[in-house]
Amino acid sequence: MNEQPEAVSVVALVGNPNAGKTTIFNALTGSNQRVGNFAGVTVDMKSGEFFSPHGRKMRVVDLPGCYSLQSTAPDQRIAVEALRGELPGMGKPDVVVCVVDASNLERHLRLAMQVIELGLPVIVALNMVDVAEKAGLRLDVAKLSEELGVPVVAMQASARKGIVELKQALRVPLPAVPEISWDRDGGEEAHGSFIRGLCELAARRPGAHQQTLSDRIDAWALHRVWGWVVFALMMFAVFWAIFSFAAIPMGWIESLQGLVAGWIESVVAEGDLRSLLIDGVLGGVGGVVVFLPQIVLLFFFIGLMESSGYMARAAFLMDGLMAKAGLSGKAFLPLFSAYACAIPGVMATRTIDSAKERLVTIFVAPWMSCSARLPVYFLIVPLLMGEAEGSWKQALVLFAIYVVGTLTAFVAARLLRNKLGPETGGSNFILELPPYRMPQWSYIFRHVIERGGAFVAKAGTLILGLSILLWALGTYPKSEGDDADALAHSAMGRMGAFIEPVVEPLGFDGRVGTAILTSFAAREVFNSSMAVMFRVDEGECSEEEARATLRDRLAEAKWPDGRPLFTPLAMISLLIFYIYALQCLPTSVVVAKESGSWKWAVGQFVFMSAFAYLASLTVYQFGRLLGY
Repeated sequence: MNEQPEAVSVVALVGNPNAGKTTIFNALTGSNQRVGNFAGVTVDMKSGEFFSPHGRKMRVVDLPGCYSLQSTAPDQRIAVEALRGELPGMGKPDVVVCVVDASNLERHLRLAMQVIELGLPVIVALNMVDVAEKAGLRLDVAKLSEELGVPVVAMQASARKGIVELKQALRVPLPAVPEISWDRDGGEEAHGSFIRGLCELAARRPGAHQQTLSDRIDAWALHRVWGWVVFALMMFAVFWAIFSFAAIPMGWIESLQGLVAGWIESVVAEGDLRSLLIDGVLGGVGGVVVFLPQIVLLFFFIGLMESSGYMARAAFLMDGLMAKAGLSGKAFLPLFSAYACAIPGVMATRTIDSAKERLVTIFVAPWMSCSARLPVYFLIVPLLMGEAEGSWKQALVLFAIYVVGTLTAFVAARLLRNKLGPETGGSNFILELPPYRMPQWSYIFRHVIERGGAFVAKAGTLILGLSILLWALGTYPKSEGDDADALAHSAMGRMGAFIEPVVEPLGFDGRVGTAILTSFAAREVFNSSMAVMFRVDEGECSEEEARATLRDRLAEAKWPDGRPLFTPLAMISLLIFYIYALQCLPTSVVVAKESGSWKWAVGQFVFMSAFAYLASLTVYQFGRLLGY
């Protein structure tokens, strides 16, 4: 007779944001999950499996971080429904591990006590005991366990300390939860009094006159004046480093492309196949991949700020500014996430309680300059400044691009918030400032590899396919004339001639207009399109000139009457267009899903595209009136 498989025990991880919940999840399951130092990083439930020391298979479910079981935010409701067994396909968990920050015990115990009151078997994972001890706190784990009536495990999850003990404690079933000793009927005041008393017993605090290192740093980093100076200097330093440090590896990639092109020329006879491999595949994909070092550096610095604890300070600073835009600090994480990609930014709006504020944040999130725009910026900005990579002026221009997009998003949010009618729900912003920590290098490098890998994968699939398509459009149908006539006779040339009257008022010719049109599939495709269409100058060129970098070719491009095509005014107009245009169809799909209506997604796409056109038109035509 076949034996029935042993049932898998379900362990739910719950806790406040920043408590280290996802770090514990990674340590238990070996999964790679993102860890951050500001609220709301975990938006969806994640699960993984491991075997306990008792030989039992355990499935761990990482619930979204929450501050209270009474929250109305969409992501936090997931945690509440999971604990109550109300999620489809998932019953009540067998064990709940409530992760608590030992250095912020009073605030975190409020959620822990709410979880214990549900009557489920609970283990309190007292995490970050090292941080608490460095702050001068003296922890009494046994006393805390006695008063709460549940097992308490001291941990330093970032160093994997306490993981074995936690696994030992995860035996199923756990002993029944004893009668709770705190006053359930005394209201919030009596409930708060119990927590304060418990903290005095289990975590003796340092004297009020003592300051931690984090306190001393925050005296500057959170100052109402100097805090903004620190923030601006840090952002400028990041952009300068991106341009400066990436120059060498970008040169390596360009040299490698030249070697590959030379090798292809030596083994493939002249004809369409050689043109496809060099101009289509190598030129199209290479025109995007060459910017990989700069994108990797950007995500490295973002991970560094998250892991060190500074990102929470940035959210604190931005709260006041965002209030003027009709948003709360809860919108900071979604908008900041959109700098990497608008899709996770839109999804992260689930942390916002107010439906109205959530909708406004979804609408303006694509105006944060995502990483897909960076190849366009990195192509145009050095050309605009007329300087090699690494100039502080280039960093200043890139910083200004981010500022322009962000401020426009805030203005639009303010106007939109007023148009959507009265507020239907509050969105109180509660933010814990974690202590400054040494960066978690394993997390940073994992984060960089994941983002860089995603960029390369996109270049090797979507952009490769589109580059081949663009090459075909730029090659066929063929003509007997020179290269310039052949391009004009091709399908892409005809497309450019058709679209040129629409984009010429913006300072662009048909080739640039066609590149803009193709980039509505994905912004990075702009570089591939430009690489395909500007692969030769209009006229005869030497083999060495044909191998010139795309930026060199653009600098030499001209209108039919001999005027330079890429004047400073035209390049500023192009940058303005890419700051505002919503050129990402997957984002529109996610917006429709998160907003609950395609009406919002289509309206957002039409509005942002029209706004980009009008903004670019205004800049270019006004500049011409001024004589530029």
